[in-house]
Amino acid sequence: MSSSENGRVFLITGASTGIGRSVAIQAVEAGWKVVLAARSAQKLAALEAELGADRAMAVQCDVSEWAQQEALVGKTVERFGRIDAVFANAGFSKGSSFIEGEHRPGEWRDMVLTNVFGAAVTARLTLPELVKSKGHFLVTGSVVGRITSVRNLYSATKWAVTGMAQAIRNEMAGTGVRVTLVQPGIVDTPFWEHLEKPLAPELLPDDIARSVMFAVSQPPHVDVNEILIRPTGQSH
Repeated sequence: MSSSENGRVFLITGASTGIGRSVAIQAVEAGWKVVLAARSAQKLAALEAELGADRAMAVQCDVSEWAQQEALVGKTVERFGRIDAVFANAGFSKGSSFIEGEHRPGEWRDMVLTNVFGAAVTARLTLPELVKSKGHFLVTGSVVGRITSVRNLYSATKWAVTGMAQAIRNEMAGTGVRVTLVQPGIVDTPFWEHLEKPLAPELLPDDIARSVMFAVSQPPHVDVNEILIRPTGQSH
């Protein structure tokens, strides 16, 4: 890990695995301090130890719960005094066809609360801090937030995130806050543990993390609005 520090603080939800974990690692390498938020306390503790407790703080948090996110932001400001970038990355799908498979309405509810409500709450609670720092808000969308998909309801949640990112960008105009929608294609992450993975090329979490770090490393007058990133050969 790099020993240099840039004085900036990066809050990441969904940080325990996959894309969020890779962003945390690359951010620390680039000199950021990071706040790691996810539901898995064990995985967060391991990542905090890997990155170093002087550079990383783990906070167990279910983003679908307003009070837990409120506590997350409070702990971040108390520990580091500021927030310079936020990556609203938490999200999941366990299959969401409108006609096929076993009917599990609870899974639909949890997915919408995490993917849509959770991202909106992250924005609402962190944007006041980002206005102070003229910081950067990033949110994980998806290729299927641009096209129709057989993963119907999951796809719909990511269409909602696409609209949310634009609405936040409009509202933040004139504040100095930058907003980036990151839209990955197929990525080799634990996301697919309960799903049938398409037979297609895959990106790695590090690939998406590099795109996130590209966006936050731009000069303050440069706002990378959207990053659409597919593996070479993915057709949809």
